[in-house]
Amino acid sequence: MKKYLAIDLGASSGRGILGTIENKKLKLQEQHRFSNDPVETPSGFFWDTLRLLYEIKTAIAKCAREGGLDSIGIDTWGVDYGYIDASGAMLSHSYQYRDLRTAPMIDQVYGKIPYDILYKITGIESMSFNTIFQLAADFANRPWLLTAADKLLLTPDLLGYFLTGKMASEYTIASTTALLNASKKEYDREVLAALGVDSTLFPPVVMPGSILGRLHEKINSDTGNTGATVVNVCSHDTASAILAVPAKEKDFLYISSGTWSLMGIESGHPLITPVSQKYSFTNEGGAFGHINVMKNIMGLWLIQESKRQWRREGKEYSFDEMSSAALAAEPFRSIIDPDNAIFSPAGDIPSRIRDYCKKTRQPVPEDMGAIVRCIFESLALRYRWTAEKLEELSGKKYTSINIVGGGTKDSLLCRFTADGTGRIVYAGPVEATAIGNIMMQAYAAGEVKSCEEIRGIVRNSFDVQVYTPNLLHQAEWDAAYKQFCTLVDSN
Repeated sequence: MKKYLAIDLGASSGRGILGTIENKKLKLQEQHRFSNDPVETPSGFFWDTLRLLYEIKTAIAKCAREGGLDSIGIDTWGVDYGYIDASGAMLSHSYQYRDLRTAPMIDQVYGKIPYDILYKITGIESMSFNTIFQLAADFANRPWLLTAADKLLLTPDLLGYFLTGKMASEYTIASTTALLNASKKEYDREVLAALGVDSTLFPPVVMPGSILGRLHEKINSDTGNTGATVVNVCSHDTASAILAVPAKEKDFLYISSGTWSLMGIESGHPLITPVSQKYSFTNEGGAFGHINVMKNIMGLWLIQESKRQWRREGKEYSFDEMSSAALAAEPFRSIIDPDNAIFSPAGDIPSRIRDYCKKTRQPVPEDMGAIVRCIFESLALRYRWTAEKLEELSGKKYTSINIVGGGTKDSLLCRFTADGTGRIVYAGPVEATAIGNIMMQAYAAGEVKSCEEIRGIVRNSFDVQVYTPNLLHQAEWDAAYKQFCTLVDSN
């Protein structure tokens, strides 16, 4: 059996997961798990990229000791990048996308290329951390980087370069930048010219399933001489997760649930219309020519950051304890818009939720259970809003939602999603991102032939939990949704 290693990097942790396929079933084995700890400095918020490379090499070496390895794929979050100079060295640490340096750049960029024009070209919603705004910040604050840089590589491409010495711009991760032409699937010269960026700064765009190269001689000898090939998988983690959705039907709603909740549909072409722009839907690249038309929703960041805040206060809660307390709390007492900008920066989320409720003249959630219930109910209402807008955009009706990723482990959130949206929820698999990564490696190796075959293997390999809406509480959810829409409209 061929052995495929998925390097799956999230905003707070990373994993090396080994996959093998036998009798149309995928088997996963975690080889290495590690923390991903961005570093706050007086000059900004940065990723520790070389530490991530060290951990990736550790995962490869473990595979070498336990029977070898055929290929490797890397997926990460979107938008962030590093610069490489003409000698092949990295010029600077990579900024973390939550660094605040980009906020002043939005008006500056739109002064050069208006948002209406940019959206029609790229189909990407306006978010302050998009690569286009990060580049503008570099021009404004660190212009020497652009002068010295030979290439800009997005995070998974950067790590792939460190492993192989080869450079490429994988399509799905490139599509997150707001620099890619959504229809042509290449960096747009008009957009780059408006920024004053030379198109040669970016390597050619390549499709998922292509081969980047074999491990560099030095890396190979350091990690056990596997001679493994690095594959350009769907290197944006969301695209890998969506590939692993075990849906039977062609048209379906999905939520890739983790730090972010990415909710959307697959389309054969970009959906760039006045409706999609009005509701800030984004068009990102997917596997097999699909366009992932979706909404970026704040997601479990609100829970994760609240948990960190309570730890700072000396109160340590497990996720199970938080869910149990939320279930016991009074329902529909307080509602927030999870996507309000005040919840984006790191810090004291519980205090911000209390301030939000005060300003919107709602009861203030004081204890942990009330805060968590407020977050879960508000996320479910945001999912309902997004589902309705996707139906308006696509002209189709969706009776179910497929949830994949870490959020599927929280049964209370899944149950609220079913009740709040009035749609059946199919939850699983948990390791969707790593699964999509591995299956694209299997496609590159010729072991699977199509998207349909991949999803069939996923269905055959992993259990899915079904949540049916409880209609007894429909009136309460409808009333809460009406209130939620008022909050969204007032933003």
